[in-house]
Parts: sequence; structure tokens; C-alpha cells
Amino acid sequence: MKFFNKLIRDEEGATAIEYGLIAALIAVAAIAAMNSLGGELTDTFNNVSKNLDTAQGTTGSGYKGKNTPK
Repeated sequence: MKFFNKLIRDEEGATAIEYGLIAALIAVAAIAAMNSLGGELTDTFNNVSKNLDTAQGTTGSGYKGKNTPK
């Protein structure tokens, strides 16, 4: 019976469980954030890729250097 009472009063296991629950909540929040932002990030990267593909066909004057005549 003393062992059972000691086991009930032992708080080390409760602390480990609390840390586990906090880690689980952080993981759930991170997954939810990634799911909600995932589509927007995909659209953004697709737009950047499309614009870079379009920009490859254009030419610019570029930097001529300090001593290069204009």
C-alpha cells in the first residue's frame, strides 16, 4: 500500500506527460499552419517560376562597368 501511495504522490511522471501534451499541441498547431499556408506558398512559387520563365526571353542593358563608354 505504501508503494501505491508513493506512486500517486510522485509528480515526475505528470511533468513528463505535461511536456508531451505541450509538444503535441505545438505539433498540431504547426501542421495546421502549414496546411493553411501550403496552397498560398505553392501559388507564390508557381508565379515566381512563371515570371522567371517569361523574363528569360527579354534582354536588358545590364551593367557596363565603371570605365566602359556608354
